[in-house]
Amino acid sequence: MTEKFNVDDDSVRGLAKLLEETGLTEIEYQVGTHRIRVVRSNVSVVSHAVPTPSHPASASAPLKETSPVETPIVQGETVKSPMVGTVYLSAEPGSAAFIKTGDLVKKGDTLLIIEAMKVMNPIRAPRDGKVLSICIENAKPVEFDEPLLILE
Repeated sequence: MTEKFNVDDDSVRGLAKLLEETGLTEIEYQVGTHRIRVVRSNVSVVSHAVPTPSHPASASAPLKETSPVETPIVQGETVKSPMVGTVYLSAEPGSAAFIKTGDLVKKGDTLLIIEAMKVMNPIRAPRDGKVLSICIENAKPVEFDEPLLILE
C-alpha cells in the first residue's frame, strides 16, 4: 500500500522562487521517505513529488573522473556545502572576508555564510586547520555537497 503524499503548493512555489533567485536549475527537498524535486528547464518550472527508495542507490562515479576540465588537486579535507543556497564570504557587503587562503582557523570558527530561503546559515570549521584553498566565489549559488574550501 502506497502512503499518500500531500504536496504543499507554497513549498513548491518557495523552491521554484529559490531556483529563480539563485540561478540554479534544480533543487530537491526531502522529509522522511518523501521528496520534492523542482527542475527548471529554459523558462518553465516542473516539479516532481516521488517517494524515495527504501534501499540506498548505488554510488555513481565521482565528477572528477567524468569532467573534461582538469583542476589542480590540493591535498587536505574538503569542507562541502550542507545545503543549496547562495554563499557569502563576509558578514555584509564591503566588510572583510571571514577567511582567506593561508588563514589558520579554529574548530567552530565561521568560514562563510550560505543563504537559503532568506535564512543566513553560518558554515563553521569542522576542526582546527589552515585554509589551503577556497573553491567558491562570493555571492554565487552553491549546490548541496559542492566543495566550499579545503583545510590542511
